[in-house]
Amino acid sequence: MESNNEKNIEESRKDQMIDTKKIEDNKNEIKESKRQSIIFTAIAIICITIFSVAIAPKTLQNDTYYTIAIGEYIYNNGVSDLTTDLFSWHELPYTYPHWLYDLGIFMIYNSFGQAGIYASTMILSAILGISVYILACKKSKNRVVSFIVTIGSMYVVKSFIAARAQLVTFILFTWTVFSIEKFLETKQKRYAILLIIIPLLIANLHCAVFPFYFVLFLPYIAEYLLVVLEDWILDLRLYKQILKIRKKMARKENVKERYNQKIEKVQFSISERKRKIQILREKPYKIITTKNHVVLLLISILAIAALTGFLNPAGNGAYTYLYKIMKGNTTYSINEHLPLTLVENTEFAISIVIFLIVLIFTDTKIKLSDLFMLAGITFLSFKSRRQVSMFAIFCGPILATLIAQMVAKYDKDTFKKLERMATGWFGATVIICLCIIGCTKIIKPTLKSDYIDKSSYPVDAADWILSNLDVENIRLYNEYNYGSYLLFRGIPVFIDSRCDLYSTEFNGTYNEETKKYDGRDIFSDALDIAGLALNYKDKFEEYGVTHVILYENAKLAMILEDDSDYNMIYSDDYFKVFERLVK
Repeated sequence: MESNNEKNIEESRKDQMIDTKKIEDNKNEIKESKRQSIIFTAIAIICITIFSVAIAPKTLQNDTYYTIAIGEYIYNNGVSDLTTDLFSWHELPYTYPHWLYDLGIFMIYNSFGQAGIYASTMILSAILGISVYILACKKSKNRVVSFIVTIGSMYVVKSFIAARAQLVTFILFTWTVFSIEKFLETKQKRYAILLIIIPLLIANLHCAVFPFYFVLFLPYIAEYLLVVLEDWILDLRLYKQILKIRKKMARKENVKERYNQKIEKVQFSISERKRKIQILREKPYKIITTKNHVVLLLISILAIAALTGFLNPAGNGAYTYLYKIMKGNTTYSINEHLPLTLVENTEFAISIVIFLIVLIFTDTKIKLSDLFMLAGITFLSFKSRRQVSMFAIFCGPILATLIAQMVAKYDKDTFKKLERMATGWFGATVIICLCIIGCTKIIKPTLKSDYIDKSSYPVDAADWILSNLDVENIRLYNEYNYGSYLLFRGIPVFIDSRCDLYSTEFNGTYNEETKKYDGRDIFSDALDIAGLALNYKDKFEEYGVTHVILYENAKLAMILEDDSDYNMIYSDDYFKVFERLVK
């Protein structure tokens, strides 16, 4: 008897030791997993930062020049009067769509010069890359896939990275989607507060895209509404109510009994439909749907956020700017607003093909909100090629989610091994070194380039104009692409890349009878003059043009050389300046 007790005690001790060892192993495994997570995240952020910095452009972009000039004006004069343009000689009203960004860029330029603007572009590009990675990790729960997809997304968006207000709003929009996802998951107040602060920033940093902030909420709201409608089972419930009304109207008991039987059958059908819906949600075939009542709070946040557009010293542009732009004709003439063609955008075409392959030929499931986001932004991208940037930023994390599902189902261990290898000293060193070598090749041509491209902007011609002409009293005609540089140099312009300023929707008045805006369509006139689509002499007479600056190889420049009414007073390798001889 005693020996049996001793055996039981010994076995119990062994079991306790085994349990203790298992607990200890689990703890060590969790610690190792956390260690790997931290190390891999650090490696990913370092590599994404290096890549994002490498693809940032050094040469200043067209819009950057007027941004600096406007920022300087606001810096010196404050925000008390942001309703009139001071940089063209047409004397036009103006909505300052990104006054706060303009001010910030000027302050950087004022302190650090052109190098400061380049550095700020690199920093913002890195922040964007890291933000996309964090969003992808949040959605996919797979760090390796998120890292690869983020690099791909930043490669697609590289042509949109510039010292422009849109770079800041890319970051803010990424934070918006992340905050929406976290708020729906946790219901924490800090994400709700962030969702109210972000539109306030957008309204002042880049009010032209203010409405797009609310578009980002629509996939989540649409999913909730569709799920609620599905749960209501309206068709059967309405039929049930009709049967009840007919039952009340019936006089014979046997007829009422038949209606009772029909009502019971309908009620059974409702219960069956509910059961099938629940089964389908638990084991969906392709589309995952959830009914998250936190969306109702999200709608309340959206209503509050809609009021933040009024907190803008530049007026009501947050609500009207985009509408006026879309109503005008400028979107038909500016490259980034034109419809997308897949032949000209290989990266976008490849992305679409990858999505189709993953969704059709693999056993992956997509959230309904993600499907709405994917379909909506894809449609917008085809309508306007500038939306390809949004596609890369928001659909990249969705693709990461789908690929992570596929990996988890078919080959989960491979990515675990890759992460384990990458988080070792040797693996981490190799990855970072390869990243540095590859990005060095990317950034070398950029570093050799100039801050200002003299072949695109009249650097020497502007020097000559400022030294030899009375810029306050001349009326200079210039082409669209370099007007911003001229006003940056303090030369009043005929037109610059603020296309909205020169369209009738912004400088004209609305005619109730014709349902159109009446005013000067300076934008169209500028393009038509340069393209010889109308009589330049009549238009120059109408506007009172005294001088003309043109690209050296422009068709109009060749014509003016042979026109006795014009005298070429300056010429260099890239630009020519003509004086109009007024008779």
